[in-house]
Amino acid sequence: MAGIGFEIRKILKKNTLLSVFEAYGYAGLIGSGPWLLSIIALMLIGILSLGIVLPKVLIIQFLTLVTYMMAASLILTGGLQLLLTRFIADLLFTKDDGQILPNLLGAQLVTTIAALLVGLAVWPLLPLPVVTKLIILGAFVGLCNQWLGAIFLSGMKEYRLILVTMLSGYSFMVLLAYLLRDWQLDGLFFAFFAGEALLFFSFLFMIIRRYPGDKLISFDFLNNKKVYYSLFFCGLFYNIGVWADKIIFWYSPSTSIEIIGTLRASPIYDLPIFLAYLSIIPGMAVFLVRMETDFVEEYDRFYTAIREGASLNEIYLLKDNMIQTAQGGLYDIFKIQGITVACLLLWGEQILTFIGIDPNYKTLLFIDVVGVGVQVIFLSILNILFYLDKRFTVLVLAAIFLVVNVVFTYLSVALGPQFYGYGFAFATIISSVVGLFWLSKQFEDLEYETFMLQ
Repeated sequence: MAGIGFEIRKILKKNTLLSVFEAYGYAGLIGSGPWLLSIIALMLIGILSLGIVLPKVLIIQFLTLVTYMMAASLILTGGLQLLLTRFIADLLFTKDDGQILPNLLGAQLVTTIAALLVGLAVWPLLPLPVVTKLIILGAFVGLCNQWLGAIFLSGMKEYRLILVTMLSGYSFMVLLAYLLRDWQLDGLFFAFFAGEALLFFSFLFMIIRRYPGDKLISFDFLNNKKVYYSLFFCGLFYNIGVWADKIIFWYSPSTSIEIIGTLRASPIYDLPIFLAYLSIIPGMAVFLVRMETDFVEEYDRFYTAIREGASLNEIYLLKDNMIQTAQGGLYDIFKIQGITVACLLLWGEQILTFIGIDPNYKTLLFIDVVGVGVQVIFLSILNILFYLDKRFTVLVLAAIFLVVNVVFTYLSVALGPQFYGYGFAFATIISSVVGLFWLSKQFEDLEYETFMLQ
């Protein structure tokens, strides 16, 4: 995400109050825009289908299946996204641009095969017509490949292009769902499939135009001498950890209902956690501004000084500046998310009443808001550790996050409704505390380890 910092710096150089709001607004839009657009698109499809797609349970089935596809696609591709991004970054560094497209196509071929295998495994569990299943399978394959295209363009620093493309793709999806709503469930899924296919091919076209390859396909990204497989497990553990509490609530009989076949949903948990995730937009904006401008600048200065043979005293000074910047960034994220949590604690019940949701959800909403707020801090810690190339540390933290979330969520479900949500909140808090301690230790020995690795 470092390229965002260059755009934000241009805005902040205007040195006006308006430029500050513009920079944070831009960062919030870039950081939260893609997933926010997908949420808004699905909500609009559901609203536009009311009264046309009957019975109403079909709309619920559509939204539930799309949620499962989102979860499965992120878990399936999460590890490959990190592994591939680092591999392509290394190719860009060595100016071996001709290998970029062949390896991306190789990764998408592997992803397509894996997505087809997962889809076919789930095929017998869905009591739907064959045509509907084929559309769903195509949508799932397109969704998985779309994530790879988006993460690649992020590495190319094409953030505005990603946002505009996603806005166009999801607008097309909503329009098509409106036009095909008389087709009932098939129309909704075909609109989703067409939207994801448009995004996938749009991203692929942009990449082919920018980086024409010197051959059709390559699998060098799987060569253990050229990649870091620890990154694959970092992405895998983290994404499973993010979805673990939701899956447990979906498949606990006391907290879920059957939606379609063996697929279940948890109305008591899904709605509060969905609303809670909307509260991280301010924190994500601060995360991008502070981490991708101030921290990156100090990070570059520190390692440039080492490469260019600066004095040891200068290196110590630059390291201290980098540490102070990281601390300041984490503090600002904590402060902004703290303000957001405080506002929701004060007015959460009124907000729920205003949007027509049972105020009894407020306690679980407050717990989830705390959990997702701390998750932004956890992401910031992982971000810094990735900059420092501490892959093993990130792997351990992602594993802690996953294990704690699974164990404590199971306990919270067993203990009853008054404990719902605490599993996820404790997972983010414990992981963040451990991460802060570990980050402090990594900073202490940073210049020693940097020199010893040469």
